[in-house]
Amino acid sequence: MTTNEHTTTAPGPGPFAAEEAPRLEWARHAPEVWKAMLRLEKAAGQGLDPKLKELVKIRASQLNHCAFCLDMHTKDALAAGESVERIVQLAAWEESRHFYTERELAAIELTEAVTVLTDGFVPDDVYEKAAKSFDETELAHLIAAITVINAWNRFGVACRLTPGHYTPGQHG
Repeated sequence: MTTNEHTTTAPGPGPFAAEEAPRLEWARHAPEVWKAMLRLEKAAGQGLDPKLKELVKIRASQLNHCAFCLDMHTKDALAAGESVERIVQLAAWEESRHFYTERELAAIELTEAVTVLTDGFVPDDVYEKAAKSFDETELAHLIAAITVINAWNRFGVACRLTPGHYTPGQHG
């Protein structure tokens, strides 16, 4: 083993692949940015249901392939009382719509539109569904929460932060 890797103690049959160290511990090297992001995170999520926030964070993290954030937000969702089944089905929410409320579906669809921006904009029908499900203050906070998790995902992916060590509420 090199100094940058160690084996995990994950359950099940082994051996496991070596765990890679992060490329960069960005929060240690940019502590003021880290603190500002934490403040932004807190402000963005005000007034939103904790389970809904976690579903949004998980879905954006799935789309952005951020393993670190997936680890964190699935654990936080479970701690907030979210079911394993709904978390697992989130990757296939369009085929599993019956697991979610119309309000949650509107938030998940908006999360995808804001996260991916494939067409360079958020489609009007997606925005309108969200606007019908959330009042303007809630919608502003939902868009802010989606934007913030996308920023966190970019730190996680760029720095290749290592999943598996987060404890629920650790950064709360």
